[in-house]
Amino acid sequence: MSNAHDLARGHKRLLPLIEYALEEGWEVVRTPGGHLKFTRPGLPSIFTSSTASDHRAGLNARAMLRRAKRRGEASEPESQERDDDV
Repeated sequence: MSNAHDLARGHKRLLPLIEYALEEGWEVVRTPGGHLKFTRPGLPSIFTSSTASDHRAGLNARAMLRRAKRRGEASEPESQERDDDV
């Protein structure tokens, strides 16, 4: 696994996003096209551009990571309840 500095590749705006994702348990990799792919078991992958022109792109990607994590945590108790009923 690469470190946050290598993944950011000189894009200073990406560094806080990548560090946040790694701290929260996401795996971060670069796609062949240069995008960032965030993965976490049980959750859908999230992709973001590494050269976004919008200054809020990093904040929006961070919000997507938080929402995906919340949805994943919210669905876990439901699946356990269904298993208990069987």
